[in-house]
Amino acid sequence: MDIIFLGGLEIETVIGIYDWERTIKQKIVLDIEMAFDIQKAATTDDIAFALDYKTVSDRIVTFVENSEFLLVETLIEEIAKILLNEFPIPWVKIVLNKKGAISKARDVGIIIERGHK
Repeated sequence: MDIIFLGGLEIETVIGIYDWERTIKQKIVLDIEMAFDIQKAATTDDIAFALDYKTVSDRIVTFVENSEFLLVETLIEEIAKILLNEFPIPWVKIVLNKKGAISKARDVGIIIERGHK
């Protein structure tokens, strides 16, 4: 299976459990890998057989910008559900980075892999 990826997708959203976090938007950074067979698109050179990563990106950006979850765990699971349910992919890996969440750490976040059962 081939992998299509979106790297360093920066989105601002309301996320966090503390009162001050509920009043501001914070930046999260997503790295998304999606399994997709590119062979038909490659052999036909026809966009109709490709995964439209612009549409994928737009869908995730709109969703995240309008979300207000307490936990990054909830946010990342919801992103995975959208990708698996709305796009023709059997598997996704998502890295969610909430930079600055821990003052002494450069990065903090979650990595998940989900697929159709």
